[in-house]
Parts: sequence; structure tokens; C-alpha cells
Amino acid sequence: MPSSAPGNAVRTAVITTTSGDRSIQATVTRKHVKNLNLRVHADGTVTMSIPMRTSIARAQDFLDRKAPWIAQRLECIEAARNSRGIIHPAAAPADSADAVTKPRLLLWGEEVDAYSTLQKHGLLPEVFGGADSNAAGAGIDTARLQRLVDVLYKQEVARAIPQIAQPLESAMGVAASRWQVRSMKTRWGSCTPKTAAIRINSQLAAYPIDCLNFVVAHELVHLMEPSHNARFHMLLDVYCPRNRELAAQLKHAPA
Repeated sequence: MPSSAPGNAVRTAVITTTSGDRSIQATVTRKHVKNLNLRVHADGTVTMSIPMRTSIARAQDFLDRKAPWIAQRLECIEAARNSRGIIHPAAAPADSADAVTKPRLLLWGEEVDAYSTLQKHGLLPEVFGGADSNAAGAGIDTARLQRLVDVLYKQEVARAIPQIAQPLESAMGVAASRWQVRSMKTRWGSCTPKTAAIRINSQLAAYPIDCLNFVVAHELVHLMEPSHNARFHMLLDVYCPRNRELAAQLKHAPA
């Protein structure tokens, strides 16, 4: 149910539009802003913030006019899901001047330029950076680009795990004997309670960092409770209160 703002004005609402055969749903929130702001998130959700006195009818008109652009952004995200993080130029938004030649990728839930990001992390030579990155990057085939993105994801998840795991291990009174980062197709993480070894899916680097936090907490809780019984879920609620929300996000985010 929508929540109500002072003066009985509806503060939030859900509206829909279409583009071709695609139905698009957007959550509209009234805020103290001057303009109508539309955002397509990495998990495929669409949100809009509008001035407090703006009518839902005007928001609907704005959404209808932006429907083709939103559909392109959603196609872009779906392409990333199919190619493990890479957003190909053909799926990029039509209003992006550099998207015609530069593939992009999802890193910690944000869409970034693939070439410059890989160069920044030392995975491409200097020649691929800077003003010539378009022309030089054109020589990278999709298979090589995907391999580099996979390496980047493994590096990023491995770098982030200690920062997330150490406070949780201290709070729980448990510790993993070994952390491994792998590219897995069916699991976000796995744990062997007998040896305390934990494995984390490198593809989590495409998602907001809170998703990695959830998976790390989930696997560490298995060191306290091996099964998915009521005690397990009670403990997970304690150490990761947003676990249900984040689990739902992982069902729809890039895979």
C-alpha cells in the first residue's frame, strides 16, 4: 500500500508503461526535489523521484515518454546477465555517445566503461587507456574481454572479502579456515562446515557490495549451524538483517 505524506498527498505509488511488448513498472516517490528524476537500477528495477506537488498524471506522462529509453537500459542490463557482466555496444542506450564503440561492465552494481576500468586495475596495457581507448579497444574480441572481466571480478571479490568477513567472524565467534573465489554457475557461495572452508562466487562483483556481504554472512552462519533450519535463519537475521531482500535481489541481478 502507498504511504501517505502530510496533507493526504500520496508519497509513493507504482505506475506502469509499455515499450513495444515490454511492460515497465516504476516506483514513484515524492521528494523535496525540483525536477523529475528517473533511474534504471542494475537489478532491473525502475524508480522515479518527483517534486512534492507534482501529480501522478504528470509522472505517468514523463514515464510514457521515457519508455523507449528505459527499455534500452533494461536490454542493456539483460545483456550483462547473459555475458557475465559485459554490456555490449549493441545493447547500450541510444542516447549514449560513447556506447557505440565502448563496451561497459557492471562492477559493484554500477555500470562503468570496460576498457578504462580494466586498465585502471592493471588488466590492460596503458595503450588502452586515455583518449585512444576506443580505437585500441576495438582490437579486443569478446572472448578476451570476458576473460579479463572474469579476472577483474575474482580480484575484486578477493580484495573485498577480508573487509567484510573479519568483523562478521569477530561478532559470530567463528572463522573460515580458507576463502576461495570461484566462478560458479549454480551457487553464490558454499561452505564445508567440517573443514570451515568457504567458497564465494566471483560474479558477485557485478552486484552491489551488500550482496557479497549477505553471501559471506550466509556461509559463515553455516559454521554455527550447518543446515538451513529455523536456527540458521534466526542467526542470519541477526548478522544480516536484510538477508531476504538481498536474496531476492540476487534472483534478478546479473547471473
